[in-house]
Amino acid sequence: MALYGYRIALSFRLDANHIQCRRKRNETRLTRCNFPPDGHRSSAITHTLQRGFIYSTINDRYVLPHYTRLPLARPTLHSLHAGTFALRRPLSIKKVNMSTPTEGTAVKVNHQRQKQNEIIQPLLTDLYQLTMAYAYWKSGKVEDTAVFDLFFRKNPFSGEFTIFAGLEECIKFLYNFRYSDSDIAYLKQILPPYIEEEFFRYLKDLTVEDVTLFAIPEGSVVFPRVPLLRVEGPLIVVQLLETTFLNLINYSSLIATNAARFRMAAGKRIKLLEFGLRRAQGPDGGLSASKYAYLGGFDGTSNVLAGKLFHIPVKGTHAHAYISSFSTLADLKTRDLAVQNENGSDLIESRDFVEACTRRRDQLAALLGILLQEANDGELAAFISYAMAFPDGFTALVDTYEVLSWSGETPSQRYVSEPRLHYRSGLLNFCAVAVALSDFGYRPIGIRLDSGDLAYLSNRARDAFRKIAEELAIPWFSQLSIVASNDINEETILSLNDQHHQIDCFGIGTHLVTCQKQPALGCVYKLVEINKQPKIKLSEDLEKVTIPGRKDIYRLYGSDGHALIDLMQKHGEPPPLAGNRVLCRHPFLESKRAYVSPARVEPLLHIYWQNGTCSQPLPSMEQLRHRVQHQLGTIRQDHKRNLNPTPYKVSVSDSLYSYLHKLWLQNAPIGELS
Repeated sequence: MALYGYRIALSFRLDANHIQCRRKRNETRLTRCNFPPDGHRSSAITHTLQRGFIYSTINDRYVLPHYTRLPLARPTLHSLHAGTFALRRPLSIKKVNMSTPTEGTAVKVNHQRQKQNEIIQPLLTDLYQLTMAYAYWKSGKVEDTAVFDLFFRKNPFSGEFTIFAGLEECIKFLYNFRYSDSDIAYLKQILPPYIEEEFFRYLKDLTVEDVTLFAIPEGSVVFPRVPLLRVEGPLIVVQLLETTFLNLINYSSLIATNAARFRMAAGKRIKLLEFGLRRAQGPDGGLSASKYAYLGGFDGTSNVLAGKLFHIPVKGTHAHAYISSFSTLADLKTRDLAVQNENGSDLIESRDFVEACTRRRDQLAALLGILLQEANDGELAAFISYAMAFPDGFTALVDTYEVLSWSGETPSQRYVSEPRLHYRSGLLNFCAVAVALSDFGYRPIGIRLDSGDLAYLSNRARDAFRKIAEELAIPWFSQLSIVASNDINEETILSLNDQHHQIDCFGIGTHLVTCQKQPALGCVYKLVEINKQPKIKLSEDLEKVTIPGRKDIYRLYGSDGHALIDLMQKHGEPPPLAGNRVLCRHPFLESKRAYVSPARVEPLLHIYWQNGTCSQPLPSMEQLRHRVQHQLGTIRQDHKRNLNPTPYKVSVSDSLYSYLHKLWLQNAPIGELS
């Protein structure tokens, strides 16, 4: 059912089941009633005006944020009773028809994005962020401004590049940032009782309208030390964003990077499917893994909810349990399948599909040199039933019993003599059903291998497909898909490549979603400026020394189109120009420096959030996927190789180098020997 809303001054929209607008002299009053019972049952909806922003809550939980500034200097709240409020000066009201709003959706003109996970809220943070906020407040630092950099120190998976992901979720978090009444009530329970009530009122009124967020575009290839985000604004507010931002970026970037590495290992021809939901760290980890694996280069997922939420292609066949549930051909309750004509549209008649499959199995056993007694009738029955259910999408798991069998030898002899291999059960039964489907006018998809020697089995299966294609004059049969799963990691794929496998698609789960090779990226969020004064963190470990102050970041490209170096400069320095020589220095090692004459210069940081709204169009998932692959193409192959990749250089300008070391000496204590 459509709802009616009102857009105030073309920038604000208030959604409710019935909204009435009455104008009385210089007063505009908006009144609404509750959502219907089939929506939010018995929900108490409140619209609150705070500092020029209007928020809606349902049962004291924040639901619809309206983060657009009203075109008023300081609109004053007259009344807030039973969902009614008034403003002192009239506003232009336009009635619009819209669909029912989704709970948690950020309502903002030109920036309506998919709703964010409801657990991503200001309380998804570490307690010390709130205790620091109180200490800042108590110390009179409410008006202080700060700049924080979010970056990582080391590339994951022993590699030399990282894919930046999670920016859109950070933008959504800013849209939704607000402490609800129940949040404040809970904080009063866990914080010391002597904390002043005024501090809790301060938190309740807190907004991110004065925060400015600079970021590298999502889907970019990034490197250590380079700020992914530069967050500017009131000290207390930007401090409170730290933990949530880190949580949203660390895992997302790690999964996207892992997926990109799998994609590079597999090559462009091979399809990659994410099968990791059952092994992921909880439902949130499973959904994030599906989303960012797709962003990083995977082609689909088995996760149905991820498909619905993120519009990812969903793929899947059946498990071993389905095969094991059939014992004989007598288990089949239906035998007939409709025959499809040549163009695949009209159905001609129904024929006995079971008889067709058994007849084809007899024929193919002789063609492939397989003994019929080695084939499992229960498996054949399972394949037939599944093919009848999905005649145009038949893919079979062929290793429930054995893909191949050993003939004429005992199990112990298999390891001490040269075996004579014959096709058995899974492969034979699949081929029989697949050829029968062809006879009925359908085209099957292929097989899945979930165990054994994947390179060897895929080659033997491909040989069988080619032989059938030639002997039975079914050309497409040789191109049937071979999918492989079974605990596959990046090294497994590289090894299979060396063995010239015939696999068309990999289903990857555990090693992708859990990132077993490296379970955390290690992003950090560091203060680099306070009240326009630079700040530096010193450490005996050079990796942990921060680069102070606001910085502008540039990527310098060579004439071949590949990135040469990333350059950090003090904010306000003249940017490097294409064709002009620029001195690039290692941040800490004085002797490491070089002149670079770039053919192209790309600024990396862009404003994504300013004045309480998103200031950049957010790309679609397909655009992000394209950006990842394009960005990887701009990095030299030696930076991307699996074994001993060449480190990519990240440098500072000569001015920033001098600035950094001067500040270092000013802050480093001078020792004394006696």
